[in-house]
Amino acid sequence: MSSGNDWLAQRFEDHRGHLRRVAYRMLGSLGEAEDAVQEAWLRLARSDAKQPDNLAGWLTTVVSRVCLDVLRSRRARREESLEESAGGAAAAIGRSANPEEEAQLASSVGLALLVVLETLDPAERLAFVLHDMFDLSFDEIGAIVGRTPAAARQLASRARRRVRGAPAVEPQRLAQQREVVDAFVAALRAADFEGLVAVLDPDVVFRTDVPGRPGAPTEVRGARNWAKGALAYAQAARFMQPALVNGAVGLVLAPRGRLLRVLAFDFDDDGRIRAAEVISDATRLATLDLAVLA
Repeated sequence: MSSGNDWLAQRFEDHRGHLRRVAYRMLGSLGEAEDAVQEAWLRLARSDAKQPDNLAGWLTTVVSRVCLDVLRSRRARREESLEESAGGAAAAIGRSANPEEEAQLASSVGLALLVVLETLDPAERLAFVLHDMFDLSFDEIGAIVGRTPAAARQLASRARRRVRGAPAVEPQRLAQQREVVDAFVAALRAADFEGLVAVLDPDVVFRTDVPGRPGAPTEVRGARNWAKGALAYAQAARFMQPALVNGAVGLVLAPRGRLLRVLAFDFDDDGRIRAAEVISDATRLATLDLAVLA
């Protein structure tokens, strides 16, 4: 490699971390993010033109366009993570070449945020990520998505509303629900039988949908009955994160940000969980109104 290429490669390496963060937030996949960053390097290395004065901006634009193509292709092929079966959690966790690193990345971004980003249109996701997370101007974003700056602003605004959502209950009630759901998750993760029973209405009803068989849920009644079987899911509970589900506090099961299941709760007057539904059917998951909790 010539000294000129060595110099260029070093300049690229100076920006690799930033580009990787941009690509990961766009794609929610470490492997795809690495591929997008590598593609940016190949395009830079092949470029015969004078190197841009603002290399960071140029590279961010290239990576963003690569990510946009990936998101559009993913959507067209209908290969989003929502189509994974509920029993495929282990496979979803193991696909990455470095699952521990990807889990750390997902946690640093916020699993609930990654899940909600997956529900956005590709252009909305790009506009939100680049503007709200990386402070790019709408002039720059508009050029990437082929829209006017005003249209790019609208994309980001639409995405922001969907990410933040609007709770269906008053703030005090929402805080109470969050406290109960946090206690539920903590007890499940710790395999704490009595802790689970404490946050459940004695007559709680748990329903689980059956993918591919709409209208055929399984059902368990009674706090102690359900808690006995629930302890088997203690390990999976480490991937559960609170989120707004149709305006109320619920849980998403999302290994590395891949949405597999949602737990939607109904609460009694004392704040305990009186009903819950485990939703894993891809069609139903796609219709849920999911948002990130403050």
